[in-house]
Amino acid sequence: MNSIYRLQNLRQKFQNREVLRINDLSIAAGEILGLVGPNGSGKSTLLSLLAFLRPPTEGIILYKGRPALTDHESRRHVTLLDQDAYLLKRSVFENIAYGLRVRRETHDIELHINEAMDMVGLPPDKFSRRKWFELSGGEAQRVALAARLVLRPEVLLLDEPTSSVDVASAQRMHEAVLEAKNSWKTTLVIASHDQTWLHGVCDTYVDLTLQP
Repeated sequence: MNSIYRLQNLRQKFQNREVLRINDLSIAAGEILGLVGPNGSGKSTLLSLLAFLRPPTEGIILYKGRPALTDHESRRHVTLLDQDAYLLKRSVFENIAYGLRVRRETHDIELHINEAMDMVGLPPDKFSRRKWFELSGGEAQRVALAARLVLRPEVLLLDEPTSSVDVASAQRMHEAVLEAKNSWKTTLVIASHDQTWLHGVCDTYVDLTLQP
C-alpha cells in the first residue's frame, strides 16, 4: 500500500484528558477514508492533526514518509473544510480565489475558479458575483468546498460536510469529491454522521470507538 499518512502511537490530550488514541494507522494515497464514531470519539481532533493544525501530545505523524510537523511544504498540499462554512465578506468568486491569491497562483485564475464552481454545481454566470449573504446554507457550504477544490489539494479533509445542507447540495458535494479523487487522485478523509452519504463515497472506514 502506498501510504500518504502513517500514524504511530498517537495520543491527543486536552487538559490531561485523553481524547484520541491510535496505535497504528495508514491512509493510502488516493483513497477516500470515512471516520465513524459517536460525538467525542475524536473524529474532529484527528482531522485537525491530519491538517497539521496542532501537534499530537504523543506519537508521530508521517506524511509521505516524512515527519509532517517538520515538513512545512506538506502543509500546502492539505486542506480542511470545517463543519460550519466560513466565508469572507466578499463575492463568491473572490471567496474561491482567496487561496490562489495567497499562494500567488493566479495564472488562468478565472478558468480554475469556474471549474471548481462547476464541480459543486454552482453555475459561474449565476453565482460568481453573488455576495456571501445572498447564499443559502447549502450554497455557502458548496462555495467553501469549491474554495478548497480550486487548490487541487493532495489531501482534502472534510468534517461533517453535509450536516447543514439540503439533499441537492449533499448530492453535488458527493459528485465533487468523487471527481476530485478520479481526476486528481486526491486523498480524502471524511468524518460524518450521515451514514448513507458517507457509504456512498468512501472506500474504507475507521471506527474510532474501536481504537485500543
